[in-house]
Amino acid sequence: MNAEPLLNKIAKSFADHRLEAVMIGNAAAALHGAPVTTLDIDFMFRKTPTNLTKLKAVARDFAATIFQPYYPVSGLYRLANDDQGLQLDFMARIDGIRSFEGLRSRAELIEFGQYKLYVASLADIIASKRAANRDRDRAVLEILEKTLEQKGQKDA
Repeated sequence: MNAEPLLNKIAKSFADHRLEAVMIGNAAAALHGAPVTTLDIDFMFRKTPTNLTKLKAVARDFAATIFQPYYPVSGLYRLANDDQGLQLDFMARIDGIRSFEGLRSRAELIEFGQYKLYVASLADIIASKRAANRDRDRAVLEILEKTLEQKGQKDA
């Protein structure tokens, strides 16, 4: 599946509503060249009343519903549209990441059409998965570390 049209639409919606978010997780790792797959796209964002209003506007763009599937245990906000097979997850806190500002400062801006998305560095994605220490995260760590190593050799 070519995710570029969806990512372009996400980038446009974020720009239209000025929602600051950084893509993290397997979708972000795939954009760095890691051979991984995912069914959802994860983002870190600042959980403020203003950003929650912006998140609602983004949900309207996708005719999506916002819900908190793990409330009160988790602060995850999920935008979902089952008809489109869309699932976007927004978190204010991510294991292994100290702050949104730090994550964004190390992120790469990647263009999708005329819009851009912040994509977490592969090193931050690895740190996050290592800190979360879930089975599904441990399963991809070796692949991500190898991709990071190969990227380092290409950049040298």
